[in-house]
Amino acid sequence: MKKVELLAPAGNLEKLKIAINYGADAVYGGTSTFSLRIRSGKEFDLDSFKAGIDYAHERGKKVYVTINGFPFNSQLKLYENHIAKMRELSPDAFIVSSPGVIRMARKIAPEIPIHLSTQANVMNAMDAAVYYDMGVRRIIAAREISLKDCEAIKKELPDLELEIFVHGSMCFAYSGRCLISALQTGRVPNRGSCANDCRFPYEIYAHNPESGTTFKLEEETEIGTYIMNAKDMNLASHVDEILSSGVIDSLKIEGRTKSPYYVATVTRAYRQAIDDWYGGVFEAERYQKELHTTQNRGFTDAYLISRPFERTDTQSQGFTIQEGTHQVAALVGEEGSTWRCKDKTCVGDRLEIVLPIGATLEEIDNEYGKVELGNEGKWWLTLKKIVASSGKEFDCIHSGDLNDIILPTKFPGYTILRRDIREARAKKGLSPERQAIQRREEKSKDTE
Repeated sequence: MKKVELLAPAGNLEKLKIAINYGADAVYGGTSTFSLRIRSGKEFDLDSFKAGIDYAHERGKKVYVTINGFPFNSQLKLYENHIAKMRELSPDAFIVSSPGVIRMARKIAPEIPIHLSTQANVMNAMDAAVYYDMGVRRIIAAREISLKDCEAIKKELPDLELEIFVHGSMCFAYSGRCLISALQTGRVPNRGSCANDCRFPYEIYAHNPESGTTFKLEEETEIGTYIMNAKDMNLASHVDEILSSGVIDSLKIEGRTKSPYYVATVTRAYRQAIDDWYGGVFEAERYQKELHTTQNRGFTDAYLISRPFERTDTQSQGFTIQEGTHQVAALVGEEGSTWRCKDKTCVGDRLEIVLPIGATLEEIDNEYGKVELGNEGKWWLTLKKIVASSGKEFDCIHSGDLNDIILPTKFPGYTILRRDIREARAKKGLSPERQAIQRREEKSKDTE
């Protein structure tokens, strides 16, 4: 049996490397505004993207280039030039949405396989056959598809690869084809600049055209305000069912604009779930425990197992996003000898160590800190000193500080240090209520 691929997001070069180190078989990302994520597209240039492709290929991993925007007439020549540049980097596939761009890509780069973006909304064998005849070799199915429909497509087209989303943000609109952001802010979702208007709190009004009267429909505080805020997809508990079907070739994680911690933790959890299933064991509770450490909008198993009209729990109406169970304290550099602060950290702190897939540590106790293996097979670091590579010493160090802090021993590159979210809040003197206010203020600034 061919082992299913685990596909992770690569929002920039660092996150690409993290995804691979935490278990991804392949990553997806892109440069420029043509990749449906303008923010992450700007974080890659041609040189860094080529470096990412080389890094992946040296490790036997794949990179798929996102060129899945919908072009205006004025952009057609730009698309041609962009495809030609991407061809020179020798990626493993192009991810494309538009039939016209499919034809363009096959003409300019006939040797690069075409993967059809979820934006094309394929949900049946008939549509899949049309794209297959056009030269598409893999279809990234619409998030609204069912596993039974995937089985029907595979039966009809056994040589067509099928990829499905298993984790990450979902759209209020149909597989991302939304107009709300364009109407309210002029930022066009289908060209990568969505303002996430569906995540905002809305006040509801009723208007009587006969009398001209308008009045606000009152609601309980924080209940029923985020009416379009879809929960995040989480299919980790169904990986066994998905793999048992034998019809899915790739499991995809959403999140090119999300944090390095998200990329690491989610990729690692699904890597463990996949490997465990092939190994004859499967522990859904263990994977879910890790996934719940990340920030999320609440989780739903979405539509793969149940039809959309059968679901009543896919919207998080009371909040835009919530903290996970853990907070990242630090990220170890690629070389493994230093770390950089991501959350207030002080001498005496005891931090959980999250290792990349296959990495190991040895226990040690010296002037900088103590590394030990604790309960449940978890590794811990207790800080005795916080000393920068420059020699500067700190009692505490805060998020955003760019000093590289010396570790007590060499760690695997991109190791993560984290703490319980309650401890993180207490350390900063923040109540849950105050943190919610801060997040709203930050969100408001991001969209101005």
